[in-house]
Amino acid sequence: MERYMPLTGIDLVPASLLIDTQAPLDVLQAMADYRIRTVTQVLENIAYRGELGCDTVVLSDFSKLLAIPLRDGCDLMDVIGRRLRAEVKE
Repeated sequence: MERYMPLTGIDLVPASLLIDTQAPLDVLQAMADYRIRTVTQVLENIAYRGELGCDTVVLSDFSKLLAIPLRDGCDLMDVIGRRLRAEVKE
């Protein structure tokens, strides 16, 4: 695994937003946790609202906005999983 891995949603070369795959596991986990919990909190707030008056375009834009930190969190969890599997093989 390369030392610096670009985030999934970044298609530019060279990528400027990178994950340090050699960062301590607790740091990677904390960053993944923060991003995933942020999305969860926003979605829970929406789910428990009595009424949500938005059009389809707004909801589409909103879902794209929430997908960014969720994808980042998944990328971080992927690095954690790879590192843990590599440790088991050693």
